Amino acid sequence: MSLALPFQTAKQLAAAVRKKKIGCLELLNLYLKRVEAYNPELNAIIATDIESARKRAKAADKAVKAGKKLGPFHGVPMTIKESFDVTGYPTTWGDPAFRDAIAKTDSLVVQRMRKAGVTLFGKTNIPLNLADWQSYNEVYGSTNNPWDLGRTPGGSSGGSGAALAAGLTGIEAGSDIGASIRNPAHYCGVWGHKPTWGVVCPKGHALAGAVAYGDIGVVGPLARGAEDLEIAMDAMAGPDAIDGRGWTLSLPRSKKKTLRDFKVAVLLSDPNAEVDDSVQEQLQKIATFLSKKKAKVSMTARPAFDTAEFNDVFVRLLRAATSARMSDQVYEQARKDAAGLAPDDRSYFAQMQRGNSLPHRTWLQLNEKRHRMRLAWDAFFTDYDLMLCPVAVTAAFPHDQKGLRHLRTIVVNNRKVPVVDQIFWAGYAGLTYLPATVAPIGQTADGLPIGVQIIGPQYGDYTCIEFAKLLEKEYRSFEPPPAYS
Repeated sequence: MSLALPFQTAKQLAAAVRKKKIGCLELLNLYLKRVEAYNPELNAIIATDIESARKRAKAADKAVKAGKKLGPFHGVPMTIKESFDVTGYPTTWGDPAFRDAIAKTDSLVVQRMRKAGVTLFGKTNIPLNLADWQSYNEVYGSTNNPWDLGRTPGGSSGGSGAALAAGLTGIEAGSDIGASIRNPAHYCGVWGHKPTWGVVCPKGHALAGAVAYGDIGVVGPLARGAEDLEIAMDAMAGPDAIDGRGWTLSLPRSKKKTLRDFKVAVLLSDPNAEVDDSVQEQLQKIATFLSKKKAKVSMTARPAFDTAEFNDVFVRLLRAATSARMSDQVYEQARKDAAGLAPDDRSYFAQMQRGNSLPHRTWLQLNEKRHRMRLAWDAFFTDYDLMLCPVAVTAAFPHDQKGLRHLRTIVVNNRKVPVVDQIFWAGYAGLTYLPATVAPIGQTADGLPIGVQIIGPQYGDYTCIEFAKLLEKEYRSFEPPPAYS
């Protein structure tokens, strides 16, 4: 049985437009009616320009009528994470200081998605400075999960995941340095792809007009189906104008077309970030299913590095990568905190403050470790096509916006643990530049979505997505949250 129109994939929506089953303006208005009905309780979409969107939709209808060549997402209504520059919209990253920072140009991702035919009509919510697995800030307020309004939709692309799951938009784009695409996809029951670092240019995804491209962080698509991720990657990947003078991107397509073609390793948990049994059970089920489908599955194969050291390097390089956002006062406090730490203190707070105040010499030493681990991953991928592992340690957790993030806890296997422990699963692909696709694979006993993280070799983006496409076809397709279907 096919899903109702608002929950169809962007590819299906574009096909309906091309076949003249629905007009572009009609499709946009359908989503706008849903936004009017459902967004007040979700607060996923926090800014719109309906007049401009309707103008573009009318032009898109004329193009269809005139028989012009149409982009792959022609007429598909789109929203985008607040942190991307979109002409005429503020780019605040949730900081009241930038409430009036109106973008004068589109980010490169927006330009390329417009070229692919989307009708961009709004922006979706984020946490302050994109630094949480919840999505709330003083500018736009708090976003709720459509599966349970008392829980987080994830972060930092939380508005993106919630809007897609609730059928308020056709396709989305987010960013990811600490699972900010992957985590909302997992919590909201949608698909997301964290590209290989450097593959999708982040130009125009920055605060206060910054132009340097940062370490670890990437930008990429979220969608209600894996094939949309592939089409979106086709549209948005590649160098900017300067780099394009010297190189072109040629990501290899997957040569494997059935599940039995794949050789995969499965990782259920790790001592650095224990995973709740509810998540492990779904990952074990997928491993069993794959074995029955004649895929080669190993529950023990791992890349040759120590995961505790891996996590240490990731946390410090992650905090170093985001440290430029800090005020001088906050930086000075981080430097003082780091100087007073015991050498054997490996708590998240300790590693955070060491990373926030990292000397360049230490950064270079950690980067050397990172690249040795990158080579260990590459050696692993000579024997295995993919690594399947958790996205996070639990399904979506209840809102908790009190106090400092590193002092908050979540419940894993009936035990309170620091919420920041699960940063390990973000770094498992992120530190060493690897692509990772998230696909829904099941639900908890109380009906919350669970996703799998599909990690591939560097530049193996389309292999990750191909595997997600096969899972969607043969194991689990999109399911709307009951209250919105």
